[in-house]
Amino acid sequence: MSHRDTRQAGARSWNRIAVIVAGAALLSWAGPGANAFWTAASNGGTAVAAADAVAAGATPSTSVSAGNVTLAWNASTTLASRPVSGYTVARYPSASGGAGVPAGGTCAGTVAAGLGCTDQGVPTGTWYYTVTPVLAQWTGSESARSAGAAVDTTAPGAPTVTAPAYVNSGNVAAVQVSGATEPGASVALTVSDGVPAHTVSAAATADSTGFWNATVNLTGLNAGTVTYRAVATDTAGNQGNPATPGTATSVKDVIAPTVSNVTLIDFAGTPKTIGKLDSKDKVTIQFSEALDASTICSSWASAANGTLSGDNQVTVNISATNVLSIVVLGTACPTVRIGTVALGATYYGSGTLSYKGTGSNASTLNWDTASKTLTVTLGALVPGGIPSNANQQPAVPSFTPDVGIKDRAGNSLAVTAVSGSSSSF
Repeated sequence: MSHRDTRQAGARSWNRIAVIVAGAALLSWAGPGANAFWTAASNGGTAVAAADAVAAGATPSTSVSAGNVTLAWNASTTLASRPVSGYTVARYPSASGGAGVPAGGTCAGTVAAGLGCTDQGVPTGTWYYTVTPVLAQWTGSESARSAGAAVDTTAPGAPTVTAPAYVNSGNVAAVQVSGATEPGASVALTVSDGVPAHTVSAAATADSTGFWNATVNLTGLNAGTVTYRAVATDTAGNQGNPATPGTATSVKDVIAPTVSNVTLIDFAGTPKTIGKLDSKDKVTIQFSEALDASTICSSWASAANGTLSGDNQVTVNISATNVLSIVVLGTACPTVRIGTVALGATYYGSGTLSYKGTGSNASTLNWDTASKTLTVTLGALVPGGIPSNANQQPAVPSFTPDVGIKDRAGNSLAVTAVSGSSSSF
């Protein structure tokens, strides 16, 4: 080899050494943030070493569902635009400072596929996430921390449930159910009858105060007790315990009451005149089921017995067409609904036939819930009226109810005339 060739070979060796030293200096200077690595390059047939580095990770975005946090981020590359091989994910308890911990779930270890993962079983709190790109044995810079991901793992309690006491023919197709739960929570409502159960479902969302309401059609459920069950899922995705839902009950009754019988009854004591109107004679009206007594007399309790018997409080009138009607005076019964009874025979003589009186001789109105019977008892005849003197043969009375009489479920009594038993007046 000539002296000149020897000098050229030495120069090339020194050049390679200089590049290596420069690369080592770059790696030492850059520290963990740059994480440079080496690649082979060709320069006019001359092999040289080139330094590259993994760029910083992209700040991830987060979405929360109960105790799970799903992350997504943009791809990272090296400074020379080479793709990285994966990412590691860390979780911090604060926006700055503090010690991070490796994320779990599909974020555990190195995420080699895709640009996202889900950290599962995250404790309650607000968490901040970072992503660090990885290329083989090289690690890039950790990303900036994400916005806080608020994790709520506390399940909501059972919602309160308010339902009507009765489901009747008027509301069965659109029963209103409401209650309270966590603001913004979704409520899954089911309504069922007996066993085997038929079930109706509905969904509702609570407003900012926690109030929720739903409308359900219960026409397909059996009569009797129906049970409402509500389970809430809060805005974080936590579901309440389905084994302990909020509950309420209603009684479904869509059958309207009817008049079973109308009877005219002679006074059993003395004096009595069969076939003529006397004080103490009675009219009884029996129904197919117990009525809401407050729809007969507004001062009576719905499910209780009721009596009006004060001095001159109840007046029983017999018209010239032999139709019996009732008037209640004073404040004992602000609203009264009874109806009229066509007596079916000629009991009217002349003048106005009115019966009221005082004390034991007063006209009375009585409702008995056990026997489902309304009884009108004639009091003393007001002077001036003259009943028919003719003895009447037994006749068939007919009762026509007033509008607004209902059973306890709220079903209305039909306003049609109903014939009863033969009269013994």
